Amino acid sequence: MGIFSLLTGIAGPSGFGSASTAEQVTDGIDATNLTAIITGGASGIGLETARVLALRKAHVVIAARNIDAANEAKHLILKDNETARVDVLKLDLCSMKSIRAFADKFHALNLPLNVLINNAGVMFCPYQLSEDGIEMQFATNHLGHFLLTNLLLDKMKGTAKATGIEGRIVNLSSIAHLHTYEGGISFDKINDQRSYSDKKAYGQSKLANILHANELSRRLQEEGANITVNSVHPGLIMTNLMRHSALLMRVLKVFTCPMWKNVPQGAATTCYVALHPKLKGVTGKYFLDCNEYTPSKLATDEVLAKKLWDFSNKLVNSAQNN
Repeated sequence: MGIFSLLTGIAGPSGFGSASTAEQVTDGIDATNLTAIITGGASGIGLETARVLALRKAHVVIAARNIDAANEAKHLILKDNETARVDVLKLDLCSMKSIRAFADKFHALNLPLNVLINNAGVMFCPYQLSEDGIEMQFATNHLGHFLLTNLLLDKMKGTAKATGIEGRIVNLSSIAHLHTYEGGISFDKINDQRSYSDKKAYGQSKLANILHANELSRRLQEEGANITVNSVHPGLIMTNLMRHSALLMRVLKVFTCPMWKNVPQGAATTCYVALHPKLKGVTGKYFLDCNEYTPSKLATDEVLAKKLWDFSNKLVNSAQNN
C-alpha cells in the first residue's frame, strides 16, 4: 500500500482499498450480538461509522459532547433503518469528570460491550488547556480516550469472557503522527505555550493514539484477554474536525484532490477493523485504507509506549486528586 494505491483506489491484500466504503467492507457481516460505543458518533466519519454498524445490526451507543447533535444523528439513522438499536450518552473527552460520569451511566445500562471505537477528536486548535489543565489536543485526542478505555476495560473483558466473542478496541489515529515534536511526545513541555505548535501538538496526540493501542494490546495479550486493540488512519476527509484550519485545508485540497476521500470511504477502515472476521486475533497493528501498514519508527517504539502509559496514568491520577 502506498501513494499509488491511494491515488488509484486499487485494492490491497485485504481485498479493499482507499476507494472502498464502510458499507462495502462490512457487506454480509451480521453484528446482531455486538454492542459498540463510538465516541464522536454525532457527525462526520463517526456518524457514518455509527450508521453502518447499526445497519449491520449492532447495538450502537453514540457518545458525544453535543447531545442535540447526537439525538439528530440517532434520528437520521432511524429514519433509514427503523429497527436500528441506537442509544445516546453525553461525553466530553476534555473533562475527566464527564468521562467518569459517562462510564457510570453506561455501566448503569447493564449492556455488554464488544467494540469500543475511540473516534472523537479536535484538530489544529489554538493553544488552550482542558478543564483539568492539560493541553487541549493531547487531553481530548489521547488522554480522554486513555481514561475512557481504562474505565470500560473490565466490562469488555467480562463481555468477551461471558460470550466468547472477541472484543475490539479501535483508536483513530492519523498519518499526521509523522509530524510531531522531537522525540515524539513532549513529556516535559506538554503544557508549554511558548513551544506550542498546533500542527505538532496534533501529530503528538495522534502518535499517542498508536502508542496507546500498542501498549494496551501488549498488556492484554500478556494476561490472555480476548480483546484486540488496533489503530487506524481514516484518510484525508473534509469534516468539522478541520474547522480551525478550513481555509488551509481547502487550498491544500485543490492541489491534492485525488488523495482525499468522502465520508463513506473515510469510515471504511474503522468499520473494517471493528467488524471484519479476517482480523480475528489481529492486534497491535496500524491500518490505512483497510490494510495493515507500517507507521513511523516512533509509533513502534515499545519504550516510548510504556513511558506514555505511565505518564498518562500520572496525569489521570493527578487530576482525580485535585
